[in-house]
Amino acid sequence: MRKIVSGFFISLDGVVESPEKWHFPYFNDEMGEVIGRGMQSADAMLMGRKLYEEWSGYWPNNPDNDPFGDFINNIQKYVVSTTLDKADWNNTTVLNGDFVEEITNLKSQPGRDINISGSPTLVRSLLTHGLLDELQLLIHPIIVGTGQRLFDGLDQIPLKVVSSTTLQTGVLSVLYAPADK
Repeated sequence: MRKIVSGFFISLDGVVESPEKWHFPYFNDEMGEVIGRGMQSADAMLMGRKLYEEWSGYWPNNPDNDPFGDFINNIQKYVVSTTLDKADWNNTTVLNGDFVEEITNLKSQPGRDINISGSPTLVRSLLTHGLLDELQLLIHPIIVGTGQRLFDGLDQIPLKVVSSTTLQTGVLSVLYAPADK
């Protein structure tokens, strides 16, 4: 069975919104390697409608010399949405049926990991329904103060640490999994 693996840049106070405003001073080659390993383990991306609309407006027009642009433009993409009618971005399928059924079916198909980069609302739904297999957090040593927090509105969900590393910039790279798996 495939794993769904979500990755976030996150502040100490749990903010995941607008990382472009606070994340880049902490980005270096070491963090790039962590992100690259995640990309290499996946053959599909899962995203919510908002992220799809943002990225589909940017990445298809991005020069091919950007490794993430090449990755995201060519990988199979699945968009979870009840309002999106069609998806024009290369290799994109809209999942608009029963959420649990659609994701369970996707996980049962042959293939490698299914990554999620962003889409906090989707990740909260996956956590709530026990469908997220791993949560890769790059915890930045900064308090942002305002913005959408990853875990707002969730009930208690026990997690276990699978691995953790402190990067040279002070960012903690922590991989979590549900405690019951």
